[in-house]
Amino acid sequence: MNRVVGSVLIAIGAFLIVLAPLTHFQVASALIAAKADQYGISNLQATGAQYFSAADGKVLTADLAITVTTRGDVKEADGDKVVWDEFTYVNDVTNSKPVDYSERRSAFDKRSGVGLNCCGVSVDKEPVQLQGQIYKFPFDVEKKSYQVFNSTAGKAFEARFVAEEQVNGLTVYKFEQTVPETKTETRTAPAAWFGMGESGDVQLDRIYSGVNTYWIEPVTGAPVKQEQQRNEVLRSQDGVERSKAFVANAKMTDETVKQLVDSAADSKSQITLIKTTIPLVLAIVGVVLLAVGVFAVSRKRA
Repeated sequence: MNRVVGSVLIAIGAFLIVLAPLTHFQVASALIAAKADQYGISNLQATGAQYFSAADGKVLTADLAITVTTRGDVKEADGDKVVWDEFTYVNDVTNSKPVDYSERRSAFDKRSGVGLNCCGVSVDKEPVQLQGQIYKFPFDVEKKSYQVFNSTAGKAFEARFVAEEQVNGLTVYKFEQTVPETKTETRTAPAAWFGMGESGDVQLDRIYSGVNTYWIEPVTGAPVKQEQQRNEVLRSQDGVERSKAFVANAKMTDETVKQLVDSAADSKSQITLIKTTIPLVLAIVGVVLLAVGVFAVSRKRA
């Protein structure tokens, strides 16, 4: 009887020992990924922002409320690919009027977070070539630079690791991205608005530059906080700056940061459970059962 029990214990122990690394490398990689059915709302605020109001024909100074809604397109998700649609609304809180609306469609690898060019990816319905990280960093983020896509400029720029910090008690990596001056569009507007004549229209280039700061939870690659220093101006064809277009320092609200931190902390715990705790328990139990089984078989023979 002891020999039969020992053999069974040896078999179970060996199975658990083999299962431990499989759980760590294969099961974990299959379960840990960005969600196809993503739905989330992030809120940002910009105090004392400046923007050119076409309705008023001048630059206004105001506090802005920015709402970003992200929704996954489940039908387009396939294999390692997920597709998210984003809608951004900018409202002038001071003057109670809308400022801007934009939309963005992105596809990216659900594990690495790197952009994929398929599925009608676009910014404001204009096709775009995605590059670098989209929405999230890869799992197990390193203290190095990453290319991160900037939807306003339509290309990726380096985001440098600058520090390890705490956000609401969660350890995160801080990255900073500097976007050089980039022309984003050319507009036609009344010359009188910019002191360039009493009548007729002029063409103005919209020039964007800025600094984007990301706080990333390193295990999940999830952003938990973000700030955008945005500087957009209007320049005439002779290169002279004629007006501010949109100048703001937008920061996520405390409520949004808390939600993102709580979500990242929960995901981190799940990943740790799948990649570390469960494989370790399986390995330990497997070794114990294997040892007991060998002892039982050896004892019978003796």
